[in-house]
Amino acid sequence: MRDMTIGQFYSTDSVIHRLDPRVKIMITLLYVISLFFIRSIYIYGFAILILAVYIKLSNVPVRYILKGSKGLATFILIMVIIQLLTVKGTTNIVELGFFKISTTGVYSAIYLFLKLVLMIIGSSIMTYTTTPTALSDGLEKLMSWMNKFRIPVHEMMMITTIALRFIPVLVEELDRIIKVQTARGIDFKEGSFFRRIRKYIPIIIPLFVSALRRSNELALAMDARCYHGGEGRTKMKPLEYERRDYIAYILLVSYLLVIIILKRILHLGILQAV
Repeated sequence: MRDMTIGQFYSTDSVIHRLDPRVKIMITLLYVISLFFIRSIYIYGFAILILAVYIKLSNVPVRYILKGSKGLATFILIMVIIQLLTVKGTTNIVELGFFKISTTGVYSAIYLFLKLVLMIIGSSIMTYTTTPTALSDGLEKLMSWMNKFRIPVHEMMMITTIALRFIPVLVEELDRIIKVQTARGIDFKEGSFFRRIRKYIPIIIPLFVSALRRSNELALAMDARCYHGGEGRTKMKPLEYERRDYIAYILLVSYLLVIIILKRILHLGILQAV
């Protein structure tokens, strides 16, 4: 949690930083969707290559990205183990009582691992290269058609922006509370499992109180500045596509076409994991 950087903006100058937020949202969305249609290690290699080029163009250090994703390593490991033990196949590699590991399960676990890692890293690049305000403006612009159905798009995006801004704040607050409780003599590594769980109550309660206090202060500040929703509001920096944005869209379409060609001509993606 102390090393989590997901949701934080990495301030630097790069081609990706200068792209329109709508372009980066579409790149991330379509890249993640494309991962669900990949069933070949070769096409995963192509997807990894594209992501590596994207990271290189963003000027965000790889170490910084891995540091921010480290907190999700346990979740990924659990999902991979479940996939490894639950997917059945015709040929078993290991048999330990009720647990059987098949070749199909191994392939499925590898594909799931690659998919989760690429999804997390690919999505985090969008937040590293886009400020929460710009991300909110881009989402609001893309979803502006929903206003015709009286869906409060602006309010939804405001909630998203606030949530993204509060991630690093709450992580920092959590770290401070843990240090305070440790200084008071609480050892979170001693005792049985249930005793260690009970020791986290002095952390969870102050964290919730702090979050509620911050949200109340934020609501008062917004009310004092006469915020009444998105109706009639204007933008200081209206979003407009530039040449580099159209080039990015062309490259995105090219990536999707290559995925389709690899699946249909080479027949790599439509083969089942056996």
